[in-house]
Amino acid sequence: MAAHLSNENTSNGSSYTGTSLEDLPKSWTFTSKLPPDPKLPTPAESHKTPRDEIHPWQVKGALFTWVRPEESKDPELLAVSPAALKDLGIKEGEEKTQEFKETVAGNRLLGWDVEKGEGGYPWAQCYGGWQFGSWAGQLGDGRAISLFETTNPSSKTRYELQLKGAGLTPYSRFADGKAVLRSSIREFVVSEALNALRIPTTRALSLTLLPHEKVRRETLEPGAIVARFAQSWLRIGTFDILRARGDRDLIRTLSTYIAENVFDGWESLPARNPADDGKSDSPLGTGVGKDTIEGPTGLEENRFTRLYREIVRRNAKTVAAWQAYAFTNGVLNTDNTSIFGLSVDFGPFAFLDNFDPNYTPNHDDHMGRYSYRNQPTIIWWNLVRLGESLGELMGIGEGVDAEEFVEKGVRQEGADELVSRAEGLITRVGEEYKAVFLEEYKRLMTARLGLKVFKESDFESLFSEVLDTMESLELDFNHFFRKLSHLKVGDLETENQRKEKAGVFFHHEGVTGIGNTEESARKRIGDWLEKWASRVYEDWGPDGDDAARQADMKKVNPKFIPRSWILDELIKRVEKGGEREILDRVMNMALHPFEEHWGGDEKEEERFCGDVPKPERAMQCSCSS
Repeated sequence: MAAHLSNENTSNGSSYTGTSLEDLPKSWTFTSKLPPDPKLPTPAESHKTPRDEIHPWQVKGALFTWVRPEESKDPELLAVSPAALKDLGIKEGEEKTQEFKETVAGNRLLGWDVEKGEGGYPWAQCYGGWQFGSWAGQLGDGRAISLFETTNPSSKTRYELQLKGAGLTPYSRFADGKAVLRSSIREFVVSEALNALRIPTTRALSLTLLPHEKVRRETLEPGAIVARFAQSWLRIGTFDILRARGDRDLIRTLSTYIAENVFDGWESLPARNPADDGKSDSPLGTGVGKDTIEGPTGLEENRFTRLYREIVRRNAKTVAAWQAYAFTNGVLNTDNTSIFGLSVDFGPFAFLDNFDPNYTPNHDDHMGRYSYRNQPTIIWWNLVRLGESLGELMGIGEGVDAEEFVEKGVRQEGADELVSRAEGLITRVGEEYKAVFLEEYKRLMTARLGLKVFKESDFESLFSEVLDTMESLELDFNHFFRKLSHLKVGDLETENQRKEKAGVFFHHEGVTGIGNTEESARKRIGDWLEKWASRVYEDWGPDGDDAARQADMKKVNPKFIPRSWILDELIKRVEKGGEREILDRVMNMALHPFEEHWGGDEKEEERFCGDVPKPERAMQCSCSS
């Protein structure tokens, strides 16, 4: 796999002291290698266009439009993520400068020489998407505008910095290009929280209030801008729009750009699967491989198939992490599915409170398409759409660089065979998706349970049983694992001891769930604790170090999760109450989720980490933002 797959955090152990925004290394690789909107072919052409002439239009034969953010009056910088500053290579204290505040509010362009009319220029990306299973046509960055790319001088990781809520673009459709404070607070916090949980995600640098912007959603709400960044903002929807328009040349161009400029080159992609029986000896193995091979199945893998596998594997690992930490995105359309395998575009997301696999945080998702349970299946559905976009390039196999194919495509008489091979390859990659997902899920759950190694029997006797128990007894998912981290195995030797300890997992109102009594609930948890303790003895030995195991478990089982009720309170206190410091306190907890204390208001911290108030469990919200 490409080196970028690791979730770098240069805030830990880096000797790099950072630099100013002005001196931060900047690039515009995306716009230099991919075709722009022909209506505004150059940055100079876009810059001289009055901002009020930017309105929605169909963009064809292009992957982006040059467009600058709308200027905002008296922007107020509400909060900054210290971890994001460090990971971008920005020096501490830079966020207090006027230059920083104006840049993240969209009022200052870095890299563009106004007098000369040259330099790097902002842009909005073109893409389409399948939304709730239906084709939605052209979508694109309707309110997100990318400013520049920057490479952290210490980690060498390149990020693309963009502003969400920065004004109309050609992709705004019927909307206004704005973002409301409510959803901006949610995205600001959850982006950094997921990163701290080591779940691949886009990031958030800052949150800015636009005091003079009143944005109409269900009601009039204050506007805001989130400065956010990612290794790539490309989505499956970027390919969807090209396939829908039959733009095969751009599909090839985009694929090549991703392999060479988003990942670490063609040679970094997964090694070829053996084609002799259509299966890989080790679907988790990686390596390099530049040639193609063909066995009896005819499912030879060329470099575009290996690119597809890289994207599939990344998404498999990410959705496994979502399931292991009970994160639910809420709107997994193809335009919200990252090529890089990142959690992206946070609308009605939520972490599960009580474990309910059918829960969806989106109150418009009446069929539960994007429920917690369905996330692995839906991500694969989206990845099949990507496979269809890449199908011609994959299905042609070793003939992918033949001049006739590049220029004209496959002949009609060869189309059925090409489609058949492409379908076979997608099916085979589907098996790899399952294998990678399960391997990562088992790894994460094994760690959360404090075990050293996974045994096949663990899946049913520990994983499935504890989830069934949580669902039946309406127990809190993430609280369960954190509380388990505090238990000593020596205190679970007898049935009575186990029944007594079972009580720590109940809500403060006691046992809930249909047909449960306190006695039956304690027995059910106690029986599971007996199996768990037995496995701990196996892995850690009869004289195992409880303290060491507990410490390991607390490193992977968070005490703090930014739950929906906390974010709702945060929004009210910031928007209605005018509080500001609360944002920094919650962000500090989100950035250090495994701590016991954060040095703030102790009562507030314990309340945020305690029982979810009963009326506020399993909250839902809308897609509007």
